[in-house]
Amino acid sequence: MGVLLGLIAISFGIWGIGDIFRGFGASTVAKVGGTEIRVDTFRQLYQDRLSQLGRQVNRPILPDQARALGLDRQLLGEVIAETALDSRARALGLGVSDAEIARRVTEDPAFKGITGQFDRARFEAVLRNAGYNEAKFLSEQRRIALRQQLLGTVSGEAVVPKTALDAFNRFQNEERAIDFVVLGPAQAGDIGEPGPEALAKYFEERKVVFRAPEYRKITLAVLTPADLASRIEVSDADLKKAYADRRSRYETPERRHLKQIVFPNIEEAKAAAGKLAEGTAFEVLAAERGLKDSDVDLGTVAKSAVVDRDVADAAFALKAGEVSAPVQGRFGIAIVKVESIEPATTRPFEEVSAELKGDLATERARNEVTSVQEKIEDERLGGATLADAARKFNLSPRVIEAIDRSGKDPQGNTVPDLPQNVDVLAAAFGAEVHGENEPLRLPSNGGYVWFDVDAIMPGRDKPLDEVKEQVVARWRDDETAARLKTKATEMLDKIKAGTSFADAAAADKLRVETRWNIKRGSPPPGVPASGIAEIFKTPQDGTGTVDGASPTERVVFRVTDIKVPSYDPEAAEAKRIDEALRSRTTEDLIAQYIARLQSDVGVTINQSALNQVSGGGTQN
Repeated sequence: MGVLLGLIAISFGIWGIGDIFRGFGASTVAKVGGTEIRVDTFRQLYQDRLSQLGRQVNRPILPDQARALGLDRQLLGEVIAETALDSRARALGLGVSDAEIARRVTEDPAFKGITGQFDRARFEAVLRNAGYNEAKFLSEQRRIALRQQLLGTVSGEAVVPKTALDAFNRFQNEERAIDFVVLGPAQAGDIGEPGPEALAKYFEERKVVFRAPEYRKITLAVLTPADLASRIEVSDADLKKAYADRRSRYETPERRHLKQIVFPNIEEAKAAAGKLAEGTAFEVLAAERGLKDSDVDLGTVAKSAVVDRDVADAAFALKAGEVSAPVQGRFGIAIVKVESIEPATTRPFEEVSAELKGDLATERARNEVTSVQEKIEDERLGGATLADAARKFNLSPRVIEAIDRSGKDPQGNTVPDLPQNVDVLAAAFGAEVHGENEPLRLPSNGGYVWFDVDAIMPGRDKPLDEVKEQVVARWRDDETAARLKTKATEMLDKIKAGTSFADAAAADKLRVETRWNIKRGSPPPGVPASGIAEIFKTPQDGTGTVDGASPTERVVFRVTDIKVPSYDPEAAEAKRIDEALRSRTTEDLIAQYIARLQSDVGVTINQSALNQVSGGGTQN
């Protein structure tokens, strides 16, 4: 479904929906054909989307930020597209079988347990956490399957023209060989010191390059469950009780290797059961029905991994080698065979006690984190500094004397060991000195990071005397680059006048190097990536010049060979290119189809209601 929504989002990126915004009834945010998208429904979807994004970036998404990013229009575009697809699917009378829905559910990685098989307990827990019941979830899966079915008929087997494949293949796989020389400081000659006036003029024109950035002095305090877990004692009595409560975690349930044949009706199932009773092997019966082993083999699974409960009950009531009678399940009539049985096992208390003790300490620490966070906040509200509040709860505050927005100190070194997965610097550089700053939540472990801005050292223009060495070094590099560019041009002029590349190089005592098999995506050693485009624009035996690997180098090259790749549709690279272009073609087809579908069914959007949901006010 992520892929489907991505394609839907692409459609709005390409075609837009600005031309269908206009106002109407206050209780409806949009109308797609005869279907209304209610304001309350869209508001809940919008809040869910903002909450999801807020968890990802570890801070609330404010209404103004969401509108600036266009999240309200993006989400509405997705909902409109889904509604239009649902409407067309109903009009066409499309349907999806129960068996197909069952297959999708059982093969979804989100519902698989540690064995890699479908786990009903996990399935129910995931649905519960997401606020779904089973009926609602299966209904949603049916709508998703119908949308995919409909879009699949549009994109189908998109055909990419051979001309496009050839062009793309050549762009990616054409190879070139070059002879080249590298001009460096030796070819630029001696460059003396700039005069005071020249240096001052050079500095004034580039003063911003040497400007000191803003630095801030910051105090940090970090609280994680690990900080608290080491201080938490877990008694033996608590361990034994937890082991009893969680015994199922340490139990490996009985698993059975099952095979299953599904029949369209009870008559065929009974006839098959009769054959089995007369001695026909299960595998022979499957072969007679045109089924491969992969069609009937369910693998070695626990009872909870069998999606159909009636089939599971029947299969786990048999002995090894036995075959069931026909079973009327949710998704058809089945006969099941038990190939083998793996008994249930339980890890003893002595084996898991250390692991369990760590789990309990961590769990209690997670619960304690919020309590400690609240206490630290109370201390700060009472006037305590962040450092004092942190020390009171056995945390070690850290003072960073000076750091810029990029995380470097005044010497240009990266400040080490900053909190991970949370942008402390962005928050600190948006705060005031000793302002009231909310702690940042650590998404990886549920901990908190507090920060306080103790001082701000504003960015400033450095005087020439302070950065004279840097300015002189940069001036010398620029002078070297200018001389080398002139030298390279002179060398090219000689070659164009008839001097061979080797002789032109020898005249300046340059060593000619050769590189073969150069592709657009693989710059050779000694030639920067920025020079590749120029090399591939140059014809056979043509020459050119590009920047070198450093500011004080210049490369002069000659293209000695061009290998145009052939296109073999059976080659792995050709298939990869074909797949990539097919994917892009499919995206474009789906974008056009959804745009046309919306035009056919008619879409009207209530801008005032949308603004009301997103917090943008109303428009007259």
